[in-house]
Amino acid sequence: LEDFNGFSRPIWPSPLDVVTFTQYERGLPVEVAFPPQPLDHLLGDVMSDHGLRQFRIAETEKYPHVTYFFNGGKERPLPGEDRHLVPSPQVATYDQAPAMSAWDVTDGVISAIAKGVYSLIVVNYANPDMVGHTGIMDAAVQAIETVDACVGRIAEATHWAGGTMLITADHGNAETMRSPAGKPWTAHTTNPVPLLLLEGGKRKISSANNLVELRDNGTLADLAPTILDILRIPVPPAMGGRSLIASSSRMRSVAAGRTAQVLGV
Repeated sequence: LEDFNGFSRPIWPSPLDVVTFTQYERGLPVEVAFPPQPLDHLLGDVMSDHGLRQFRIAETEKYPHVTYFFNGGKERPLPGEDRHLVPSPQVATYDQAPAMSAWDVTDGVISAIAKGVYSLIVVNYANPDMVGHTGIMDAAVQAIETVDACVGRIAEATHWAGGTMLITADHGNAETMRSPAGKPWTAHTTNPVPLLLLEGGKRKISSANNLVELRDNGTLADLAPTILDILRIPVPPAMGGRSLIASSSRMRSVAAGRTAQVLGV
């Protein structure tokens, strides 16, 4: 700061303490109000600790989300973790290619399912977010139609493999393409997101009358415990969430079959 010459400073406060809310970069001469917290016993860690194989796939725009971020800020793959990066289209804005690389991502997922070796497959479709950011309605419609068809293909493959499929998001975007004033909306939304559960040919969730009861008012923290519950793996105490699968008669009951059902938010 002493050699800063962007403009004159007649008053030089000394001593000067600089505090940032979060750690932007290691080694900066500042104090951090909320330093990074170590994240252990995440979903990927638990799968790896149990000797189970997992597969992560996304195109370029969302690849860090299913790898680096999903593993708590760790670059190196976990033992038993395979990854597949699909290049995103080289365009200025994604309204020019609203399908993005969704079809290739889907092919990769179906190929991984067919191998029959993975206990967990994590996939992220970038289209609803990246095309939603353009604010162009027609492109967003094409993006959603593409993802809908791709998810349908994965659902079919999951059914024949006897797997279980969870579909959700961590925020909204493409469902709101116009502001209240009628102008293009390009930002994320704070709308509740759905959670859909589909069971394949080999039912994993025991329930009476072929019904699965899930509790309402779930959060993203509940996803990992729910997946572990389906796989009959103990949930580590470090996980703050709890399984969305419940048996209380006060919970909402939905059929657990091939047809997608909205089970909670």
